[in-house]
Amino acid sequence: MLRDALPARPEARRMLVGTLFSALGRGLTLPFLFIYLTEVRHLSGTTVGLLIGWFGLLTLAVSPLSGSLIDRFGARRVVMPALLIEAVGVGSLALVGNTWQAAAALTLSGLGASTIWAGQNTILTSITGEQERQRVFGLQFALLNLGIGIGSATAGTIVDTARPGTFQLIYLLDMLCYAGPFLILLTMPGVGRRLVETPTLNENGRKRGYAEVLRHKPFRRLIIFSVLLTVSGYAQLEVGFTGFATKVAGVTPQIIGYAFTANTIVIVLAQLLVIRKLQGRSRTRALAAVGGVFGTAWLVLGLAGYVDGSNAVLSAVIVILFGAIFAVGETMLSPVSPALVNVLASDELRGRYNALSSMVWGMSAIVAPVSAGPLLGAGLGGVWIALVTVGTLAASLVALSLRKLITPEQDGRLAEPATPAAPVPVPA
Repeated sequence: MLRDALPARPEARRMLVGTLFSALGRGLTLPFLFIYLTEVRHLSGTTVGLLIGWFGLLTLAVSPLSGSLIDRFGARRVVMPALLIEAVGVGSLALVGNTWQAAAALTLSGLGASTIWAGQNTILTSITGEQERQRVFGLQFALLNLGIGIGSATAGTIVDTARPGTFQLIYLLDMLCYAGPFLILLTMPGVGRRLVETPTLNENGRKRGYAEVLRHKPFRRLIIFSVLLTVSGYAQLEVGFTGFATKVAGVTPQIIGYAFTANTIVIVLAQLLVIRKLQGRSRTRALAAVGGVFGTAWLVLGLAGYVDGSNAVLSAVIVILFGAIFAVGETMLSPVSPALVNVLASDELRGRYNALSSMVWGMSAIVAPVSAGPLLGAGLGGVWIALVTVGTLAASLVALSLRKLITPEQDGRLAEPATPAAPVPVPA
C-alpha cells in the first residue's frame, strides 16, 4: 500500500520527506507553548492566550497575500523565505524573557506559517499527476501525524519545567528541523516555478485574482463545507474537547493525552488502507461521510458526559474511543479535500485557491474557542455537544449538494465502461 501511495516523480517523494522533517519539529513544541510561556517564562495566562490569538489572526490576515505572491512569483520563491522566517521565529522562542519578545517571536513564526502550507500544496500539485494526487495528499497527512507523534513523544521525555534549558533545546531542535524542507527545495531548482508565465485578463481587462476564485460556485460551496466542518470538528479539539472531557466527563489530563495518542495511531495505521478504498470513489460522498463520522465521535463523547465520572474507567475508555473514531474521519478528509481544491483550481490561480483553503483553519481556530468556552463555562456541555453534532451533519449536506456542481472526473469517480455495441450482421 505504501508503494502504491508513493508519487511517481522523485521530486514529489523528496517533498514528502521534507514534510516529515518539519512535522518532527512541530511535534517537539506543539503541546508545550502555553506551558513554556506561563510556567517557565512566567507570563500570565491571559497574556499568553492573547499572544496565541495574535498568532492565529496574523496567519489569517497574511494568507491571502501569500496566495497572490505564489501565483505571481512561483511557490518556490515564497516558500523558501517563509521556511527561514518560521525557523527564526521558532528558534527565537528559546530566548524570550518578556511579553514583547514573545510577541516578536510569534509574529515571525506567524508570517512564515501563513505561507508554507499553501505553497507546499501548490508545489506538490505541480509535480504529481491527477490520478495519484489524492493518494499523495493522504500519504502527506499520515507522515505529518507520524512526525508530530514522534516529536511530541520525544519532547515529553525531555522537557522539565524546573529546567528551562530543556524547553530551549526543543525550540532550537524545531528550528533545525525546518532546514530539512529548505535544503530539499534548494537542491531542486526546477521545482516550484511560476505555473503560468503570461496571466490572462478578465472581462474588465484586469489580471485575474481573488474575485474570480470567489465567483467559482463549486469552490465557494467547498469552502462553506470546510468552514462548517472545521468549526464543528477540528477546531473544537483544543478547547471544546479538552474542556468537556475534564469538566463534564471528569477524566484526567493524562486520559486526554491517551485520546490524542489513539488518534495519531489510528491515522498512521489506517491512512494507507483508506487511501486505497477511496480511489475511484466519489469525493463529495467521502466528504459527507467525514461529517457523519465526526458527528458520531461527538455523540460518543457525549456518552462520557452522561456517565459523568461515576465510572472512571468507562469514562476514560469512551474519551479515548472518541479520539480513535475522530481519526477515521481525518483519514478520509486529508486526501480528498486538498485533491478536490486543486482539481477545481486553475494553474494561474492555484496559489490563491490553496491560500483560501488554508485560511479556513485560521478562521475556525478563532471562532471555535469563542463558541465552546462560554457554553462549557455555563455548564451547558450537552448543548455544546448538540451544536457541534448538528454542525458536522450540516457540513455533510453541503458536501452532497456539491456533487451536482462538478463533473464526475472532478468528483473522482471512475468512468463507467462503455456498453459494447451490438455486432452488425455481415453477409456471408
